[in-house]
Amino acid sequence: MAEEFKLLVFRLGEQCFAADIREVERILNYEEPTKIPDSQDFLEGVINYQDGILPVISLAKKFGIYGLEDKEKEGSIIVARNEEGAIGVIVEAVNEVISRKVDDLEETPDISSNISKRYVKGIIKDTNKNTIILLLNLNELLSTDEKEKIER
Repeated sequence: MAEEFKLLVFRLGEQCFAADIREVERILNYEEPTKIPDSQDFLEGVINYQDGILPVISLAKKFGIYGLEDKEKEGSIIVARNEEGAIGVIVEAVNEVISRKVDDLEETPDISSNISKRYVKGIIKDTNKNTIILLLNLNELLSTDEKEKIER
């Protein structure tokens, strides 16, 4: 029997994305981040989170999906945590948690760039809804250079 894993499915515009539920610490209602001067375009700012500060990025801007600014403000912030810390990721809508078999995951096509392969783990076809879901590695959304710029 193939191993199953759980995914958090979320949306940006018409595109569906997912993340391994083990990468997700919490889902917050959207709150306006405090802007940081001279930061990268996709860094929306920071918010208070638990006992510290959480950097928050716009996934739409990171992926070059512009025109969703108003919809993002009605959305959610997914808090992704790893051993290096946490980051908030703004998404338009969190849809559901689904279970899939490891065998359902298809490799990212070679037509995509090496950059996207860093944070796109694979593709899942949802035949029930006739959609394709890109499985993201939330902890790899930012390059080492981008992480260093945010931490400064």
